[in-house]
Amino acid sequence: MATILVVDDELGIRALLSEILADEGHTIELAENAAQARACRERIRPDLVLLDIWMPDVDGITLLKEWAATSVLTMPVIMMSGHGTIDTAVEATKVGAMAFLEKPITLQKLLRAVEQGLAKPAAARAGMAGNSGTHVGHHHEGGLTVEAAMTGGAMPVSQPMVLGPQSEQSFDLDRPLREARDAFEKSYFEFHLAQENGSMTRVAEKTGLERTHLYRKLKQLGVDLSRNKRSNVV
Repeated sequence: MATILVVDDELGIRALLSEILADEGHTIELAENAAQARACRERIRPDLVLLDIWMPDVDGITLLKEWAATSVLTMPVIMMSGHGTIDTAVEATKVGAMAFLEKPITLQKLLRAVEQGLAKPAAARAGMAGNSGTHVGHHHEGGLTVEAAMTGGAMPVSQPMVLGPQSEQSFDLDRPLREARDAFEKSYFEFHLAQENGSMTRVAEKTGLERTHLYRKLKQLGVDLSRNKRSNVV
């Protein structure tokens, strides 16, 4: 497994990404600003970096440019932002970022981007810096998304949801209380995940649970998040 550096000034996002990626078997290092990210990059030489754009001291684009200019951009970098623009995405691509994830980040997109980044040969990653061939086009509804700008104008393909249980079900009550309760809770959360198209953020709001607590609860109950396309958590 890989060593991944997560750089984000928000404690909750660092903690959640760390938990998710650690569950996948990766070793996670955390930094809350550019200074810590520089020190971490020098100390551990990560296999991949998840880098937030908007940070209080030095923003992610500036740090990315710094790494590229000093020839230390030897690892894939995935940019993250909840307030990104197409221009920002294109700029990050030209500097050398391999992907851009818009917040709230879906589990599906997070894990797919990490997998693709770790699979990309070092030589191909090095050739990304300075690439000015990114094409920004438009699609039929309101223009190109930021993530699409990072992929040469291609719109991300929607993945079909596997529908969860219906709102009315029968449960076997001739069983220990804990087992019956767990069965109900599992069906309850699967139902709401299906209703909300897998959005962990919206399910957390509907059920009154904090997102990290919700994620842990689903893991504990054995809810198959991959079958539900591992949707919005960040």
